[in-house]
Amino acid sequence: MIDPECVGLSHEEIRRYGRHLVMPEVGVDGQKRLKAGSVLIVGAGGLGSPAALYLVAAGVGRVGLVDFDVVDETNLQRQVLYGTSEVGQPKLQAARRRLSDINPLVHIELHEARLTSRNALDILSGYDVILDGTDNFPARYLVNDACVMLGKPNVHGSIFRFDGQVSVFCAPGGPCYRCLFPEPPPPGMVPSCAEAGVLGVLPGIVGAIQATEAIKLLLGRGSPLVGRLLIIDALGMRFRELAVQQDERCPVCGPNKSITELIDYEGFCGVSEHPPFLPAEMEITPQELRRRLEAGERLVLLDVRTPGEWQICHLEGAKLIPIADLPSRLGELDAGQEIVVHCKTGARSARAVRILQEAGFGRVRNLRGGLLAWAEEVDPALPTY
Repeated sequence: MIDPECVGLSHEEIRRYGRHLVMPEVGVDGQKRLKAGSVLIVGAGGLGSPAALYLVAAGVGRVGLVDFDVVDETNLQRQVLYGTSEVGQPKLQAARRRLSDINPLVHIELHEARLTSRNALDILSGYDVILDGTDNFPARYLVNDACVMLGKPNVHGSIFRFDGQVSVFCAPGGPCYRCLFPEPPPPGMVPSCAEAGVLGVLPGIVGAIQATEAIKLLLGRGSPLVGRLLIIDALGMRFRELAVQQDERCPVCGPNKSITELIDYEGFCGVSEHPPFLPAEMEITPQELRRRLEAGERLVLLDVRTPGEWQICHLEGAKLIPIADLPSRLGELDAGQEIVVHCKTGARSARAVRILQEAGFGRVRNLRGGLLAWAEEVDPALPTY
């Protein structure tokens, strides 16, 4: 952090931040600390959007954003940095326009790249506080490990349906993310927000709490969520806390650490950017499936999405068995028939094909690209989400 004693406040800043200046917990000295401080937001999505809005409005001097995606129409339900007119545009360019309009006195730095083990230390090292707005396990473990190695506090947030979690990891004397979750869950065990959904307002709640924690860290005021995991149940509107202790056996922050450099996090978490690999003979294209259905061939169309997704759209004549229920409902399927498994994108259905194969089903194929590919190549009238 820049020395706040070397930072002054202009007349414009005094007017803009007047509601801060009259607070004894902030005051002129605290506002100078915010101006001298910097926060990096990893992920400019559901959590990063409200966090960025409030950090910039609060007058944090330098705010960095890491993202590589473009604005998609499905983002607009919760990613309040963006508008309909920006669909298809790079997120960070749209974010900078919005944030600079909120507060042109703050310096916005853009890192238009995927955070990886090769660039994480370089990007994170230039900031005082790291705010984790990522939505996948490889990125969370990467941010955590980089923060431990750099000695940077990690303001963590996560969301799922109606549930949220917030904590401050990697602070001096406090635990890191691996102290709470030493290992990621098995691949496919925890569905993504795209698969399970998330209440649109929930990331606003969690992201605003993350921004609050980042501001407190910069101010050196209050009691940050160090050693505490705040759990939010928005459906029941309940908040509770769990104590989190530093794990002496932690391979990253423990006294006998075994991880001293960033690793292959996709491999560690057992996931890939791509659906599970299947040989070509175990997949079927949307065009081929349409041809065979129009020819009257008897195929079992097995949909392994959730009932909620089924209500949005489904193929005529398909049978719904959510992938979580598939192992216990194999008796509903005839191993002698040819089965075409599908989901939204082809990833869950590829896992389902493996489950069926291991159970002795020999005539199983995966719809390549899932229902999104079917809508694009065969039936544009099919609703997508």
